[in-house]
Amino acid sequence: MKKIKRALSRVFFHLSRFFLRFLEATYVRLYMVYYLKLLKAYGITFTGTPRYISTKVKFDDFDQVELGERVVMSENVILLTHDYSLTTGLIAVNKEPKTDIAFIRPIKIRNNVFVGMNTIILPGTTINENVIIGAGSVLRGEIPADSIVVGNPAVVVGKLTDRVAKWEAILKDVNLKVD
Repeated sequence: MKKIKRALSRVFFHLSRFFLRFLEATYVRLYMVYYLKLLKAYGITFTGTPRYISTKVKFDDFDQVELGERVVMSENVILLTHDYSLTTGLIAVNKEPKTDIAFIRPIKIRNNVFVGMNTIILPGTTINENVIIGAGSVLRGEIPADSIVVGNPAVVVGKLTDRVAKWEAILKDVNLKVD
């Protein structure tokens, strides 16, 4: 019965998200109002108001995710809160469990974080304040505040505050989109 309830709940979530895609494409601010309510109803903890979360973000276990103020998550970001490698390891040492078992670890994304497209955030990851995650990165562990992180595995390549100083020097010479 519990599995059926979970499956029906997931179906409702995906249907709701499907319809929200139309709003996402036209009225992003209004879309975020409704999407945040849906995510909160499914168990995500908010310590602030995220700026944007794509409908194409994949949440593993909603109740294991905490999001802060001004978080931006681009398309195809995956938040994994489970790790079934435990089962594989036990089998390798001839201690096969009766069924698959996994570690469950929460993901915390603090304030003012931008997560680029196709990023994978692994179980137990904490991304601290003022961080940019480059597209396609794979993160695990503690990501320090005021950093720019890229790659697989993700590594810190610089300080966000240093990069902003460089950006400010070229602002008058580039095209900008202002939301």
